[in-house]
Amino acid sequence: MSQLVPAILTDNPRTLEDMVLQAETFTSYVQFDIMDGVFVPSHSINYQYLARLPMKLDWEAHLMVRDPEKYLEGLNQAGAKKVVFHYEAAPSPQEVIRQSRKLNLGVGLAINPETPTSAILPLTDKVDSLLFLSVHPGFYGSKFIPEVLDKIKELRRLYPGLEIGIDGGIKEDNIATVARSGVDYIYIGSAIFLKDNPADSYRRLNKLAQGVSR
Repeated sequence: MSQLVPAILTDNPRTLEDMVLQAETFTSYVQFDIMDGVFVPSHSINYQYLARLPMKLDWEAHLMVRDPEKYLEGLNQAGAKKVVFHYEAAPSPQEVIRQSRKLNLGVGLAINPETPTSAILPLTDKVDSLLFLSVHPGFYGSKFIPEVLDKIKELRRLYPGLEIGIDGGIKEDNIATVARSGVDYIYIGSAIFLKDNPADSYRRLNKLAQGVSR
């Protein structure tokens, strides 16, 4: 069954604190989106803000940044369990993986919708997970790109034991279709946190995802 991971995206430290407090009422694990305004157009909070928060949650960071290796030490000190970086953002993905392992960080590899699956096949045995972006990254509420599901199904056939996630544009009207693609983790931001009651939204989405037979 696919598991839901709430994805927190904000550039406001006070909003960050509020979102974390909300998330603590319905989950034990979240992903924080970190953006530099270079790899993607938007900026967000950085790991310095995460380090200051007294969190009950375990968490990972989705790095939508150039030169992700520059963020690893700070994220490790802030308490990240895992970092997920973009194949397209790193001149040497192998070096990012090596440095993450040196810090005992879990490491995942994300790819944008236009990146062919063949590009990342040599790295699949070197990371803990792959994350498929089903939107063009950088914003809450972007439009879902359904063709990404075909790439996920192809990779699932090739690597049945590989941990695969999907992130972007997932809502109540498409989450069942997404779950049927064979993903292990579904990352959801706006369909949870931009609703009046994030906890209720999370539970409804989770029920829809868990009711799927692959």
